[in-house]
Amino acid sequence: MNRRTDVVASIFLLTALAGACVGQPASATPGRTALTVGLGYIPSVQFAPFYLADQAGYYRDAGLEVTFQNKIDPDLVTLVGQGAIDVGLADGTSLIPAVSQGIPVQYIATIYRDFPSIVFAPAAAGINSAIDLKGRKIGIPGRYGSSWVMLQALLDSAGLRPEDVEIVEYPDFGQGAAVAQGAVDAATGFANNEPVQLQLAGIETTILHVDEIVPLPGPGLISGTRTIESKGDAIRAFVRATLRAMGDIVAVPSKGLDAAIVAVPDLGADRAKQGAVLDATIRAWQGSGTGSGSAALGSINEADWAASLAFMAGLGLVAGPVTVDQLVRADLLPR
Repeated sequence: MNRRTDVVASIFLLTALAGACVGQPASATPGRTALTVGLGYIPSVQFAPFYLADQAGYYRDAGLEVTFQNKIDPDLVTLVGQGAIDVGLADGTSLIPAVSQGIPVQYIATIYRDFPSIVFAPAAAGINSAIDLKGRKIGIPGRYGSSWVMLQALLDSAGLRPEDVEIVEYPDFGQGAAVAQGAVDAATGFANNEPVQLQLAGIETTILHVDEIVPLPGPGLISGTRTIESKGDAIRAFVRATLRAMGDIVAVPSKGLDAAIVAVPDLGADRAKQGAVLDATIRAWQGSGTGSGSAALGSINEADWAASLAFMAGLGLVAGPVTVDQLVRADLLPR
């Protein structure tokens, strides 16, 4: 391992160790509704809207007592369906198979208008299109979630199947460091994470996006149908407060960066890197597709959901009949 890849490995390790779960189990202050909110596995600057809405008092002013938990996506979807977590940030591609298996969850607000899951590789690897993945080693956290669906979609677009590549699993989410160290040829990741960090470390990358193949739904807010019935007003207030914080960060990104560092102090060790990740995240929130950039934050494109549902059904990832109306509901968004 040379010095540059050693530095990059340290960067990814720092990200992975950026703190344990933020917050404790929710207990309501008199006059407020307690909500437990599930975010992604690793506390991150990507969750800045939630941190800012909490610190700026948006949740408090909405009559909410919010605490955060960090979970991997499949666990989070199940816990939301069970009512153990009130609201979660989860991939639409995880929601579709879950609902088809009878888990009572719905997608209530879009956070990432662009699908952030990608395959990335060092430019020197010569991976410029999906067909170039044939026979290559590809790092992935596991055969689940958005990264797994995205990878299958990319491979399918080139007439390939997972058996045509060598899948190397990194349950500890170490696939980014594996790419930097040359242990794999490419890996799944997020457009606003690993490629940004590699670029800052001086490693040029190529990125394969799935958007041109199928408009897979990006991560958004989900809640259980029973939770919505019992806490509908609180869920609606939470969505409104979170989108308000997103708007603040789009206008002044430093507000989000400051809030993330307050919530996860280790992120302050490299403010420039975290700022670059946040800038890429904001672009994903706003969307880069035709017309999507002007769409209101949080809005749900039901036509894209219908296309995604059909595509995932074609891959055999939908266990039973399910409709778009069962998957999404827009009535909790601000009018």
